[in-house]
Amino acid sequence: MTVETPAPHARPPSVNRLAAPLLARLRDDAARLRVAVTRDERGVTLIDAGIAAPGGVEAGLLAAEICMGGLGEVRLVADGRHGWSDWLHVRSSQPVLACLASQYAGWSLSASKEETGGKKFFALGSGPARALAAKEELFAELGYRDDADHGVIVLEVDRPPPPVVVDKLLRDCRLAPEALAIVLTPTTSLAGTTQVVARVLEVALHRAHELKFPLEHIVDGSACAPLPAPCADGVQAMGRTNDAILYGGQVRLTVSGDADAARELARRLPSSTSRDYGRSFADLFAAAGYDFYQLDGALFAPAEVWVSHLESGRTWHAGHTNLDLLHRLWREDA
Repeated sequence: MTVETPAPHARPPSVNRLAAPLLARLRDDAARLRVAVTRDERGVTLIDAGIAAPGGVEAGLLAAEICMGGLGEVRLVADGRHGWSDWLHVRSSQPVLACLASQYAGWSLSASKEETGGKKFFALGSGPARALAAKEELFAELGYRDDADHGVIVLEVDRPPPPVVVDKLLRDCRLAPEALAIVLTPTTSLAGTTQVVARVLEVALHRAHELKFPLEHIVDGSACAPLPAPCADGVQAMGRTNDAILYGGQVRLTVSGDADAARELARRLPSSTSRDYGRSFADLFAAAGYDFYQLDGALFAPAEVWVSHLESGRTWHAGHTNLDLLHRLWREDA
């Protein structure tokens, strides 16, 4: 049997087309997944996975795979050996596209009180529809833009976006209303907590990009992180999801190119290189006046990393998990 191999310059995959079957599962199995599917007056699909609808971890797993544009796998694994019961395992054979061109929450979507007629709105959009609009400079660097005629975006919000934000999504993505889906996963919910912690691999890719490692040399990635319980307090909920990655996240990247660059990536990647390392994210955020930009960027990284170099076969390890800190923050003995 002859196996055809893709041409060297084959067209890259469409993250929106690959995510479409996952979105269909979330929509069509809404009752079992405890999500609510509605359409606004124009026909835009809204999927509530944790605001008025209860949602759940399974909905969060699907939302996470949607965020990765169908180019990643996210699984829940029960493993109490490390003193915590549930861990999310993430992997992708297209980590740059999955994590940076799709999953990364990089699209700023805001509206003033005047525009909403009430309370101001702010969200960072993540998921495949980002690649339709390609508003971020990152897309020029990646040399990627999706051309699908349908799209889905995920928002970590506690209320649906106002019409002015939906208008912006439709305009910038060049979509008809019936071709756009918006998945709502507040961090205080089970689905929201799940899909945020599932960003553990994406956090490593984003940090590698910040460290100027050539993205074209990152060829495979896998990761895991403990899944905390959600919290009704928004700041504490955000703190738990960040702590899961900063102190419990473990990532392996397979890379090509220069071996010394791979070794340097491993050395500089872990969160323990940050001056802010060692305190809960919620405490650090409060001390910074709730301003992300006052925090050390090196903190936004996984706890422990392995970088494997294809050409030499060598693997470098750096960092360490701090599960004792997570246990103090998350766990009480009955």
